[in-house]
Order: sequence, then C-alpha cells, then structure tokens
Amino acid sequence: MPEEHLIVLMIRLGVVAALASILVRIGRFKRMLLREERTLNQRLLLALSLSIIFGAGVLIRVVAPQYKAVDLGLEASLVAGLLGGYVTGLVSGALISLPAMFHHEYLTLPLLVGVGVMGGLLRDVAPDTEEIWRFSPVFDLSFYRIFSRRHDRYRPAFQLFFLLAILFAEFLRLTLGHAWPASLFSFYPAWPDPHPAHFLAVYVSTTLAVMLPLKIWNNARNETKLEEQRHLLLQARMDALSRQIHPHFLFNTLNTVSSLIRTDPQQARAVVYKLSNILRRLLRKQENFNPLSEELDFIDDYLSIEMIRFGDKLRFEREIDPATLDRLVPSMLLQPLIENAVKHGLSSKVDGGVVRFRSSLEEGRLHLLVEDDGVGIPEVKLATLRDEGIGVSNVDERLKVLFGADYRMRIESKPGQGTRIEIEIPELQSSLAPAR
Repeated sequence: MPEEHLIVLMIRLGVVAALASILVRIGRFKRMLLREERTLNQRLLLALSLSIIFGAGVLIRVVAPQYKAVDLGLEASLVAGLLGGYVTGLVSGALISLPAMFHHEYLTLPLLVGVGVMGGLLRDVAPDTEEIWRFSPVFDLSFYRIFSRRHDRYRPAFQLFFLLAILFAEFLRLTLGHAWPASLFSFYPAWPDPHPAHFLAVYVSTTLAVMLPLKIWNNARNETKLEEQRHLLLQARMDALSRQIHPHFLFNTLNTVSSLIRTDPQQARAVVYKLSNILRRLLRKQENFNPLSEELDFIDDYLSIEMIRFGDKLRFEREIDPATLDRLVPSMLLQPLIENAVKHGLSSKVDGGVVRFRSSLEEGRLHLLVEDDGVGIPEVKLATLRDEGIGVSNVDERLKVLFGADYRMRIESKPGQGTRIEIEIPELQSSLAPAR
C-alpha cells in the first residue's frame, strides 16, 4: 500500500507535465499565456481552457477510482488564479469541481473555488507577474535574502509566501479529506499509522504539480519572445541598411544636380523631377521585398538621371526572363550595384560603356546578373570589397540577414575589362503572380 501510494504521486507528476504540454501546443492558449493583461472574456476563455482538460481528469477519477493520479483539480485551480486572477481562478475551480459535485463530493466546490481565489491573491501581491513564472520550491537562498540588506527582500518573501500557499492548500485538502472522506477526494494515506514521510511526499508532489506547468509554459513563452525579438532585430538591421542606401543614393544624385545647375538648368530641373519620383516611391514603400518588375522601374528612373549626366556614353541593356518579373527580390537590391557600375566602372572611362542586367529562373532559384565593361576593380581592392564597399557590402549584408546561408553572391572583375556580379537567391513568388 505505501509503495502504491508513492507510485500514484509520481505518476501524477507525469500526468500534469503531459497535460501542460498538450495545452501549450494549442496556438490560442499559447497566445493567452503571452498576455499579462486580459479582458474579462479572455480571462473566462483561459478558465474554460484549463477547466476542460483538468476537469476531464477529475471526471476520469470519479468514473474509474483506480486512476487517482489524473485528479489535478486543486493544482489547476491554483494555477488558473495565478495566471488570470480572481475571476479565472474562481470560474476554473467551480468548473473543475463539477464532476466531483455530481459524485456527491460536496466539499470539492468550496475548496477549489477558494484555492482559485487564493491564486488570484498571489498574483496581486507578486512584485511583478514574472515572479510567478520564476517560482521554485528551493527556498533556502530566498530565506537568506529576506534577512540580507544587500538584496531586495520583497521578491524572496513572495517566493516563500507562494510555497506556503501551496502547502496550505494541500493541508486543507488532506485535513478535510481525512475528516470527511466521502465529501472530498484527497491523497491522505489510507492505511493505519502512516509514516510522516508519506505526508511529506504528498506535499512535495503537490508543489511540483504546481511548478511543472508554470515551467513548461514559461519555456514556451520565452521561446516565443526570443523569436519575436529575433524578428525585430532582423527588421531593425534591415531598416538600418535601407537607411544607409537611401542617403548614399541621394547624396550622389544631388551631386549630379549641383554639376548641372550652372551648365544646364533645364536638365537640372529634369533631374530634380526624376529624383522627386524616386523619393516618393521610397517613402511609399516599406516592404523588404518587391516584385522584380518594380525594382526595374526604379532602376529606369535612376538611370534616366545618370543618362542626363553621361548622355550617349552610358547605355543600359537588359535580358529579362518574363517569368522573373513577378518574382520577389529584396527592395533596393539592384540600385546600389548598378550605381557602383556607373560610378566606379564607367564614369572614369573616356568613351563610357554598357551596364547589362540579366535575370533567369533555374530549378527554383532566381539568378540576377549585373555587369559592366568598365575599368574593373584591382585585385587588392576586390578582396576587401564585401567589407569596405558601401553598395556591395550593404547588399551582401542584407542578403545575409534575409536568407542566411541560402544565397550566393559572386563578384568577378578584371582591370580594363569590367566587373560582373552574380546573385542567386531562392525563388519567391508574389501573391499576385500566376502559379506555374
């Protein structure tokens, strides 16, 4: 009999861990865990979610008394109050106790409702709600910190109060269950003269049964928060890189305008008009990806500005696979590469030259090629181009942020012959593109 009692207490820990894991896999419940402030409807929904799964355990125990380990009504009521406050704890305690009430265990309802409200009280007195998720039954260090001037006494005091509340709830269940066994289910040892260690095992089991779902759900919360923070960090890096490109482009364009104001005011006005179109598009677009067709429209506006300055010396050729026009590419991907080709490859060449752009699809990969027949890049500078060149390093960094290792950027250049930059990225189809 004592051995069977200990086995039941151990099994219930496995049951509570399994039930907590099932709940956290429900997307709506997981989203509720991330909220610390909830509306009344959200608190009632949280109570209903907990009541269904833990109330089912009470029902199983009532129907099949040999399955005592699945009755976790007291622990679930306390956890409900901790997570949602008084309303959630009260409603959860009432709903979870219904199967026992139909079985004439009439003390179950007031006990579970009281424990649920006590969970709400614990939530109210917590220094902050994160202290609830940090609960641990290891109280020796907390007890020391209460009397230490070097630490905040309120937090360890709350952890001790939390532990004492769990022990008090179990004490009530054991005492009432022993006094009125027909009116309340408890884990009071059923044999004569039980050893105090068996009572200690009950208290330890109840404490761990409260702690386990909190730890399991907190791990899920932390994983979700880390994923959100990683996404925000990537977005911040993308925004920073985009802001780096736009002023760089604007600075170079304004230099073009300044060189034309005295020599050709009419052309200067035309450049300003083109620039205003470009800036309007930049301010309107906030997405990280655009269809290739939109990026090419942007390039046409940009090159129309450069052609005003270079005239017939600058030519732009493109070979576009029509299937690639609806494929998504990182916004402002091509402009810095083409700007580099014009500024560094062709501007110092007496007879100008050609900038070529090609796009193609191969086995689910989008291939983009920017090349020029300009002066080329010296081998020494080519080795550090990804680290030092504003345009190239920016593009490389953005591709790394967006695709990780799932991209390729190859740079080839020969002095006097030109530069070739090839980019390969996954094929991303626009929602407006026709399915192939």
